[in-house]
Amino acid sequence: MSFFRDLKIAVRSLARVPALWITVALTLALGIGANAAIFSVVRAVLLRPLANRDEDHLLYLRQSAPGIGEENAAFSIPEIRDIGSGLKSINELGTFSELDFTIVGLGTPREIPAGVVDGHYFEVMGLRPVLGRLLTPADDGSNAAGAVVLTYHFWKTSLHSDPSVIGKAVRLESATGARNATIVGVLEPSVPYPVATEIIANIVTSPHHLSATMVTGREHRMTEVFARLAPGASVDNARAELRSVYGAMVAAHPEVYKPEDHFKIDVTRIHQQINSRANTILWILFAASGLLFVIASSNVANLVLARTVRREPELAIRSALGASTAVLRRSLLAESLVLCGSGALASVALAIPMVAVLGRYASRFSVRAEELTLDFSLVWFGIGLALIASVFLAFIPRLPSPNAPQGGLTGRGTRVAGGSSQRLRIFAVTQIAASFLLLAGACVLMKTLLVLEETRPPFDSANVLALNLPLMSYGKTPQQVDEFYREVQRRISALPGVEHVSSGFTAPWRDDRGLNISFQFAAQGAKRSDGQDFRGKFRVVSPGFFDTFGVPIHEGRDFNDSDKDGSERVVIISQSLANLVYPGQDAVNRTLWWTDGVMKFIGVSTEPRRIIAVVPDFDDENIIPSPAMTIYEPTEQEQGWNGRLFVRAHQDAYALVPAISRTIREMSADQPVEKASTLGDVRAEVLTPDRLNAIVFGGFAAVALLISVVGVAGVLAFSVSWRTREFGIRMALGALPRNILTTVLVEGMVMAGIGVGAGIVVGFALARVIAKYVADIHQPGPLAFVGSAVVILGAAVIASAVPAARAARVNAVEALRSE
Repeated sequence: MSFFRDLKIAVRSLARVPALWITVALTLALGIGANAAIFSVVRAVLLRPLANRDEDHLLYLRQSAPGIGEENAAFSIPEIRDIGSGLKSINELGTFSELDFTIVGLGTPREIPAGVVDGHYFEVMGLRPVLGRLLTPADDGSNAAGAVVLTYHFWKTSLHSDPSVIGKAVRLESATGARNATIVGVLEPSVPYPVATEIIANIVTSPHHLSATMVTGREHRMTEVFARLAPGASVDNARAELRSVYGAMVAAHPEVYKPEDHFKIDVTRIHQQINSRANTILWILFAASGLLFVIASSNVANLVLARTVRREPELAIRSALGASTAVLRRSLLAESLVLCGSGALASVALAIPMVAVLGRYASRFSVRAEELTLDFSLVWFGIGLALIASVFLAFIPRLPSPNAPQGGLTGRGTRVAGGSSQRLRIFAVTQIAASFLLLAGACVLMKTLLVLEETRPPFDSANVLALNLPLMSYGKTPQQVDEFYREVQRRISALPGVEHVSSGFTAPWRDDRGLNISFQFAAQGAKRSDGQDFRGKFRVVSPGFFDTFGVPIHEGRDFNDSDKDGSERVVIISQSLANLVYPGQDAVNRTLWWTDGVMKFIGVSTEPRRIIAVVPDFDDENIIPSPAMTIYEPTEQEQGWNGRLFVRAHQDAYALVPAISRTIREMSADQPVEKASTLGDVRAEVLTPDRLNAIVFGGFAAVALLISVVGVAGVLAFSVSWRTREFGIRMALGALPRNILTTVLVEGMVMAGIGVGAGIVVGFALARVIAKYVADIHQPGPLAFVGSAVVILGAAVIASAVPAARAARVNAVEALRSE
């Protein structure tokens, strides 16, 4: 019962110093809460097992060709047949192709992301249905009936978990035609990989997958491959066997796998592959939260030890009156428990909303971060650490001896205070060093974001509206399809407020599928000095495309209505490509032609084409524009409608959306109008992850800096209180207030300088270590270190100002009278 009395006394004692109590509780709550929230995200995204059966046996295959800029290329059907035959370390392969379908028959027709898989896919992936059945090898073959499996997320959110959806007939429209299919099952909740899809269909639902182009085109790569390890086999066994088989395939087709392209194959566990994008950012965030915890713990130690030292006269009196060491320790323990316990409890209240915020942040990098909840295991761990810290803080301070209480009774605790002051300074320096590291990291992210925000695109993005109009061909001839989309553009161009209308291959920044693929071509009278082939990116656009984006034509003319199938084939090229192929020469009226073997598989003609214009670089991939090696072809001479409509408005582009949607629906009730957004907003959406990185790390750095400022101010306040007699004597001997002020300010600057120096050393060492393992992380430059040092030193001056001003106001007479 006596300890409960100590707790009551501790509460009453701390109630007289609410600023200390609140500061300690809030500091601990930030340290424990942030770590608990981030660990919840890390555990859910990176450490939690997948739903897939025997996930350790599930592999992901990828091939790359660094020579042509392909880091993770898909596979073609002939390649899959070659590498899949006769494998001993792998039981079977499952294939997946990303495709967009427009689904008709489930409410309003709309375009949805989908996967087309073979009958082995679900067995290889180790997934089960929650309703109906999944696809099997019986669903393969050109004569199979169309079958669709819904993802659990789509079934739950869009169809409200309706069980009657099983057996329902739907129509799937894609760029290559329409097919009927039946919904046969709902997939269990699982991580969608390689892309988030809403339905997964069998191969027969995609006419393109049954074509000779797909079946025989060795260079037509659009299929992801998964594999399941054979019993007793290891990943290293599978990797060695695959490389052997792949090497034989490459040697057998030298015309496809050129030595300078450096084709190679690799295999990794699916868990590692799924986490690859989130891995770096989340572990760095976890390290940042660890630094914050170190800072918070150091600051709490500072504040509690400083209070204990201030209580030395009181403890000396109690000792002189007969209180035993055990009684004094128990009272210190009670006070530490109240302080640390209240902070630990507050951390739970803080961690719950932090998990929600960090979950939304992490969902930008991994779908596994959705619908996160707080993982209490680390909360309990943090509370345990807080309790251990309470014991530590109660037993570390030296207590006055009952045989020699005079130091405490007379106020001359200089020797004891000196030792405690040294410990406090060590804690403060630790805080400053950790704060410096966080601040330097935040500076790098802020600089990256600033560069991205300030970079202007080479085309108009504010008043250009991008819309997805997926191709709908059911019941129409190819001529009727082409005429329908021409009429769409004519009617929209006649709407009030519309300045230009055109169509294109892809919406800048938003549609990344296939954007970065370059194809080989040859040009009249041109040859590279290194003997390699020219490579350019392929875009199909309609007449008026460049006017829509406000891109001037430097030389030549734009496409027009006469550039149609059957007429002379023409192209427009970018300025960088013109400079590469014809340096210092006029490129207009020269000819070029595609030589890449993949062109015949995607239906692009390899006939010579006359260059009719050169336009400024139009980089539709990167926020910071890079040289664009692009070849533009007219829609009417190539693939017809390609699904993207661009509208340039006189003023508010969004005001046109209702009229555009109404116009299209009047022409066809089944035609979806999707993702209407200005390119300015698309760009802002692309920048969101970088902005979130900067905000999250900047928030950590700001909190760490604030805690460090409190720590430095606390140490100096403690120092001033114990040096009052010294300052009184110095002022009595003629020292000016400004001399005292300078002394305390210098003391704060020295602590900050030592902390910054330690932070720089540790920062450089960490940067080198991280660079060995993480290639895509931005390394802090000198500016980040200098800027962070200036901020820390400035904060130290501010933190030192109040105790320094207090020292400068010491009354010499009052200070000496206490002696």
